Amino acid sequence: MQSTDISGVIDNARFNRFHWSVLFWCALIIVFDGYDLVIYGVVLPVLMKQWGLSPIEAGALGSYALFGMMAGAMLFGPLADRFGRKKVIAACVLLFSGFTVLNGFAATPGQFGVCRFIAGLGIGGVMPNVVALISEYAPKRIRSLLVAVMFSGYSVGGMLSATLGMLLMPTLGWQWVFFVAGALLLLLPAILLFLPESVGFLLRAGREDEARDILARLDPDFAAPAGVPLRMPAAITRGAPLFALFREGRALRSLMLWTAFFACLLMVYALNSWLPKLMVKAGYDLGSSLSFLLVLNFGAIFGAVGGGWLGDRINLPRVLAAFFALAALSIGLLGHPQPAWLLNALIAVAGATTIGSQILLYALGAQFYPMAMRSTGLGWASGVGRNGAILGPILGGALLGMELPLDYNFYAFALPGVLACAAMAVFAAGHRAPDLPALAATA
Repeated sequence: MQSTDISGVIDNARFNRFHWSVLFWCALIIVFDGYDLVIYGVVLPVLMKQWGLSPIEAGALGSYALFGMMAGAMLFGPLADRFGRKKVIAACVLLFSGFTVLNGFAATPGQFGVCRFIAGLGIGGVMPNVVALISEYAPKRIRSLLVAVMFSGYSVGGMLSATLGMLLMPTLGWQWVFFVAGALLLLLPAILLFLPESVGFLLRAGREDEARDILARLDPDFAAPAGVPLRMPAAITRGAPLFALFREGRALRSLMLWTAFFACLLMVYALNSWLPKLMVKAGYDLGSSLSFLLVLNFGAIFGAVGGGWLGDRINLPRVLAAFFALAALSIGLLGHPQPAWLLNALIAVAGATTIGSQILLYALGAQFYPMAMRSTGLGWASGVGRNGAILGPILGGALLGMELPLDYNFYAFALPGVLACAAMAVFAAGHRAPDLPALAATA
């Protein structure tokens, strides 16, 4: 029976107002997602002093949200493939924004940790789903770039968190940095109104008329005859989605993707949680130390967008391998005395090649996995990677508690970059599978 493959419509569409709308709402969600996540590193020095936390206790408290993120990524990724991405994204927004606001009312470390864990469920669940959604609608020639631009909102959120921390904490207290997160809750009705549902989900659910309406907005020239059904590409034909991640030549590269996620997220969360405290130890005041966190996240924007642009033109796994090598080098140099300009440059490069690379890993996963298993693939890669995110703050706390020389802390933070570089080199060396058409896309 004749049918219309929607992949060609999406891949070849011209970028238009529909794409702008999807990009805007997904990026806005990620801005608040990044804000809610980086916020712990901003308030950490104050909480350690107010609650008398040891470095090990502070590191463990910082990992509560990351345990939630691991569970959220593994739970909400498959749920979105089954029930639709739009509903799951809205539920995740409600979780992470609502409980981040409640964090501001915490009076004890225990209350704080519970709120961070529940907020982490939403933070971890929303990431793979917004990446999957924008990847599903992005034209092929700029897919990596659009994912990178959207995920740069994470760094914008981190910068906003550091800036508001410097402005609000001295006068209003650390609680107000958490209260600001409630702004996204006011926008939740608009998100439900304007964010489109996954076209692949609509077709699987038999809602073909809605899918046709979305495709007509995506490509005004789209005009499939009413009697000709739409066909979703790369559907799962056998087995459970989790096991499908390891079939048809995907096993080795799935494992390498998980390894890179683990190592990258370890670096990201070690730096975001402990960079201000380590800079205080190096002799800087708290305001200056928070400014380094600002530089770290500012650099990530250039790394994500520049890496996405290079990935669309060269080869994304190879770009990531080079980025991780630079991450290991720049982080390793942070523990040595440097002129102010060079120190800031190294921190910016570290942000570009750690946080920026995290963003690019989501783009890589979105291109690697077919549409029907994309949320599951990204959810599990992100969920496994959250073990590195959990380990990062704990590792930083343990190292600080051992009172090692400053440079040893940064050497430990740099080592995962070597592991991630090797994983991406193996990924890039694999034979290109039929479901991986965009990894070597050219303009």
